[in-house]
Amino acid sequence: MKVQAAVMYGVGEPLRVEELELAEPKAGEVRLRMGAAGVCHSDYHVMSGQSGHELPVVLGHEGAGTITAVGAGVEDIAVGDHVVLSWIPYCGKCFFCEHAQTHLCQAYKAPLWDGTMMDGTCRFSNAHGPVRHLSMLGCWADNVVVPQESCVPIDKAVPFEIAALLGCAVTTGVGAALNRAKVTRGDRVAVIGAGGVGLSIIMGANLAGAEQIIAIDASPAAEIKARELGATHFVDAKKDVGAEIRALTEHGADHVFEAVGKRMLQRAAIDYCRPGGQVTFVGMDANDATIDLPSTGITRSEINVTGSIFGSACTTRDFNAYGQHFLDGKLPIDQLIGRRYRLEEINNAIDDMLSGKPGRGVILFDQGAA
Repeated sequence: MKVQAAVMYGVGEPLRVEELELAEPKAGEVRLRMGAAGVCHSDYHVMSGQSGHELPVVLGHEGAGTITAVGAGVEDIAVGDHVVLSWIPYCGKCFFCEHAQTHLCQAYKAPLWDGTMMDGTCRFSNAHGPVRHLSMLGCWADNVVVPQESCVPIDKAVPFEIAALLGCAVTTGVGAALNRAKVTRGDRVAVIGAGGVGLSIIMGANLAGAEQIIAIDASPAAEIKARELGATHFVDAKKDVGAEIRALTEHGADHVFEAVGKRMLQRAAIDYCRPGGQVTFVGMDANDATIDLPSTGITRSEINVTGSIFGSACTTRDFNAYGQHFLDGKLPIDQLIGRRYRLEEINNAIDDMLSGKPGRGVILFDQGAA
């Protein structure tokens, strides 16, 4: 079938929204009509060349839609189901899955990085040949074919724009707070960066009952969204952040999250943390990024420094749990959304994200007949 998709042809070039051919799903695959997709910095990391990727490729890894066709052998999902797409599917059988670390599953690492389906081939194509799928998804397209393992059925009461954000930003942030850091009632939390992931960490900390949630961002415009989603304080990143946090918390924060993915901020996060507290890196810098750690200071203060990928989540559990929290009014994911676009506006959406406009950008698709 013919589909419209946002295709990357070169590093630093605008995306081209154009018609591609989408093949039918093979065994173990499904076709979706997209309902919504988020606009994430990780997609821009591919556009900028930070995350090297073979080209051409359809970007987009945060989305949700309706199943419209299934290939042979597909189980547990059917035509008409609403699903959230997971950019880290898991096998359920490996060492990590058996140790309740499905987010670290390595079974599908090769096709995820290569931008193919699990059999090493692509379902998108143009007149020149195959077009790859970012993270086996490529959900900046109105219809996609993906592996069944990448699909998590969701309650149809959850709107697509909410379900889409469960596929990356919300789960990455809320899960970092709940699953990895295990924020508890009364904790004092500092979050560096109030973009989509940082705001989701704030939501997670608020859900956990944190007493203080300090949002730190270089854009004063971020304060409104941060407070709407649960921040109790806001610190301008251009000020002496360490002094501001000590004034608010006396000894430093119990939990500090770095949600930007910049080395200087990761290093600074350690200085914002109290003795015995925890620093969690959530933002992604370049693959070869390193920082200098004050090893003696960490030893003496017993600060834990860790990372969290995809919210340390089990997607089949957490997508539905967070969706239900939204329906119950406990996770105001709708307030996370800052802007809505059509697919043909994708380059504007990326520019708005890079300029620091508050909230998450979401692409909405027509859910008419396929």
